[in-house]
Amino acid sequence: MLMAMRYHIWTEGCQMNEADSAKLAAGLARLGYQEASRPEEADLAVVNTCVVRQKAEDRAISYLGYLRHLKEKRNPGMRIAVMGCLVGPRVDDLKARLPFVDIWARPQDFDAILRELVPENDLGGEFWPETFPEPRGPTAYVPVVHGCNKFCTYCIVPYRRGRERSRTIEDVRREVAYLCGRGVREVTLLGQTVEAYGKDLPDRPDLGDLMAAIHDTPGLLRIRFLTSYPKDMTEHIVRSVAELPKVCEYFNIPVQAGDNEVLARMRRGYTVEEYLEWVDRIRELVPGCAITTDVIVGFCGETEKQFQHTLDLLERVRFDKVHVAAYSPRPGTIAWRQMEDDVPHHEKMRRLHAVEAVQERIASEINAALVGTVQEVLVEGERGGKPFGRTRSNKLVHFPGEARPGELVQVRVTRASAWSLQGELVAAAAPAGS
Repeated sequence: MLMAMRYHIWTEGCQMNEADSAKLAAGLARLGYQEASRPEEADLAVVNTCVVRQKAEDRAISYLGYLRHLKEKRNPGMRIAVMGCLVGPRVDDLKARLPFVDIWARPQDFDAILRELVPENDLGGEFWPETFPEPRGPTAYVPVVHGCNKFCTYCIVPYRRGRERSRTIEDVRREVAYLCGRGVREVTLLGQTVEAYGKDLPDRPDLGDLMAAIHDTPGLLRIRFLTSYPKDMTEHIVRSVAELPKVCEYFNIPVQAGDNEVLARMRRGYTVEEYLEWVDRIRELVPGCAITTDVIVGFCGETEKQFQHTLDLLERVRFDKVHVAAYSPRPGTIAWRQMEDDVPHHEKMRRLHAVEAVQERIASEINAALVGTVQEVLVEGERGGKPFGRTRSNKLVHFPGEARPGELVQVRVTRASAWSLQGELVAAAAPAGS
């Protein structure tokens, strides 16, 4: 009996990459491939890459080196495919650098990989049925707008993922219904700038319209969205969060810097004052919401005083979580071409650790205030014999007791740290599938 071909996908980077990998896996399953838990067992090894930071690119190149060793020493029949943001318009340079790679695919170009595996069907033409990813738990990412039109000076994404392209509401609705029919209870709507959704569609629906359209999907209990671009946030979107019961009170709004001169060099398109106006308005319309952000330290020309303005912003806003990164030049970006990377590495690291220290204190204080409260938790799985899940504000909660993935339960918070909560089960709020 013939053995089924096996694949393994290694994914680096953002939630969009995770969603892309899941969709490719569904396409491979349609072709009869089975998933291998390790690359050593695979006939096809796929590397889904990220180049937003140098470290992410380095990890992908290192992993490709390991796959080359596997292919040359142990499995000469293995095919290696590379997809994601490493694959830019000058793919010939990559082919020369990495000649052992068999297949190259630009972001979202899943068919480039599938075509290489099955060039034609029995009728002599290509046929790719509509493919939705198979869920691996009660939560799922659903890309709704691809690409980015912003061209921030430090960012490579627009050059690799292209201009903003929205899916239709009906297309998204079909995927959400498919996922919920297979056990998903929470969907996160994804976009590099998710509030740009619909601007390129004929009727110009916005993210609020999309959330309303999927809100009553059978089985769906929660809706989230990310990542937000401050200038694209609208009153209608914020009011949709406030008024639609299934939409979680959670906003991820990258600020990147707390100084107006730095923001201008980044070409972010807003000032600190404008950002703060939106934060205040969001908290007015959605009381108790969680707001998280991204920060880049050590960007070109950032002085100590300008960095202190970023620390001041953290104290002013009191974010629930901050993802901080040291600036690393990305070839092809405006900053790489036109600006000097003049902040020393050791100073970037000092500033990064300073942000982490301030944010750890703030997050500890925010989470400590939740001790004694009862939180709605969507159970996602089990670790160390204890269920875990997330609150509507995206806080990770561990608790003892009986609870299955996909259930909504009530948990009283008993302990808190900057990173997670501990609690005790109070009652089940809604069973899986309700």
